[in-house]
Amino acid sequence: MKILIILNDAPYGTERSYNGLRLAKALLKKDPDIELSVFLMADAVTCAKQNQKPPSGYYNMELMLKAVIRQGTVLLCGTCMDARGLNNEEMIEGSHRSTMDELSELCINADRQFVF
Repeated sequence: MKILIILNDAPYGTERSYNGLRLAKALLKKDPDIELSVFLMADAVTCAKQNQKPPSGYYNMELMLKAVIRQGTVLLCGTCMDARGLNNEEMIEGSHRSTMDELSELCINADRQFVF
């Protein structure tokens, strides 16, 4: 089964991206054979910025994404990265810059899609 999760919100301030990654991790735990893709767009591209230091006891989006990358794919909207002044070197290892064309292919091929 192919599953696509699209995140739109910033890593901190709301819990939408956090909850999307919680779902991603739970899906991978329940069925390690699924093909999971997480596409970060709008402010969610900042979820993949390296060297995050949230307050002690607070969730860390960088660590959550790294857990997803071990079994799935994390893609970043290139236009959204550019709009926020982010470059590839600032992003966590294993994530990669993507395009709307690639997202459209993921949408067409996904058995299930979730948007947060």
